[in-house]
Amino acid sequence: MTTVLVPSQLHAYTGGASRVEAKGASIVAVLDDLDRQFPGLKFRIVDEQARVRPHMRLFVGRDAARDIRAPLAPGDELLIFGALSGG
Repeated sequence: MTTVLVPSQLHAYTGGASRVEAKGASIVAVLDDLDRQFPGLKFRIVDEQARVRPHMRLFVGRDAARDIRAPLAPGDELLIFGALSGG
């Protein structure tokens, strides 16, 4: 299982949970499991071409993840961040 930290703007999909568990040996597999548990969540993170949306950032531990096909090791933590904007 991978622990996933969910940003506040996506808590509506997780029933208010900021930390959830998901199965998968890669980021995309974890996102697929999250979408099974919380329908619509994956589409808020990646687009139709399986690219991380411009306003979202993914980290495995402290390392930025650019490719959702990247593998995950047992015990890894996936952090999802929503970029802030403003003027």
